[in-house]
Amino acid sequence: MKFKSLLIVISFLSINISLFARPILPDSVGVKNDDGKKVILFKVKPKDTYSSIGRRYDVSPKTIMKYNDTKKETLTIGAIVKVPTSQPFKKSETKKEKSARLKLEAEEASAAKKHKHKNTDEYTPDPAPEKPVAVVTQPPVARAVQQPAPEVNITPTQYKVSAGETLYSISKRFNTTVDDITKQNNLTSTTVIPDQILSVRAGYHEPPTAPAPIVAHNDTQAIVAKRDSTLMTTSIRDSAAERRFEKNRFGLYEKTEKGVATWIDDSSLDPNKKLVLHRTALIGTVIKITNPMTNRTTFAKVVGRFTDNEQTKDVIIVMTKNVADSLGALDKRFHVNISYGSPNE
Repeated sequence: MKFKSLLIVISFLSINISLFARPILPDSVGVKNDDGKKVILFKVKPKDTYSSIGRRYDVSPKTIMKYNDTKKETLTIGAIVKVPTSQPFKKSETKKEKSARLKLEAEEASAAKKHKHKNTDEYTPDPAPEKPVAVVTQPPVARAVQQPAPEVNITPTQYKVSAGETLYSISKRFNTTVDDITKQNNLTSTTVIPDQILSVRAGYHEPPTAPAPIVAHNDTQAIVAKRDSTLMTTSIRDSAAERRFEKNRFGLYEKTEKGVATWIDDSSLDPNKKLVLHRTALIGTVIKITNPMTNRTTFAKVVGRFTDNEQTKDVIIVMTKNVADSLGALDKRFHVNISYGSPNE
């Protein structure tokens, strides 16, 4: 009888020990030790709240939120919530609890590492290696001999400056450039005075720049073309109208007009000189005049304005008989093309 009673007591104690060794943790995935106290690791399911979790483990919701360092009352399904308890932590834990604890600790360490890596100022991503765009093989080319620029030999003409003339108007009269007149006369400025004698080379233009010599390659070279981030835009002006209105360094624009011209006999105009009247051109301006019927060109100086009357109606320029004869005019009124420098467009 005593033996049977002893067996019953031993069995009862074994059941109690097993129950206390492996406590039932509803909805938990493990436990962890926090300074000797047990912390339950709870996995959130749908409709779980801090209040429902607190009721399960007899812990206030505020204590759970404070322990998890959060003020957000909503929970994410599948997230792990740490529930602190006052129960002592027992070192003995099941394999499942140990595996869950180690997995959670690894996830927390990985998240902390990513957060630190993201916020550090010293972190800079490695730049992607630059890839060549294309490889072109250049064959050998023959050596080109650079030809010397042809020498320009034009006999200069001595010209006496009239009142109101400028270097620009003089260059247009002789079909040359202001730079060449300045160079020929060693001028230090572009200002000229009446009765000044200038040496002018009529019809002179700067010779074209010789092209760069081509360097011969004895061996085949591999040229690697790399992508350039700079975007270059080239504006090409082919229109003569755009070039006509391009401002030069003296502040003048070249204006051109087409229309009817007429010549008059007036006592105020010397018929033996090349003088003209214009509506807007400044007095003293030298105008280039071309007769498209005879293809003759001459230059004349503006000495005044003219008003409309029966003789000058619908004309763009009035000239002396000398100018009309130079252009080969056969009638009193004839078509002309004119061009001149103006400070306004």
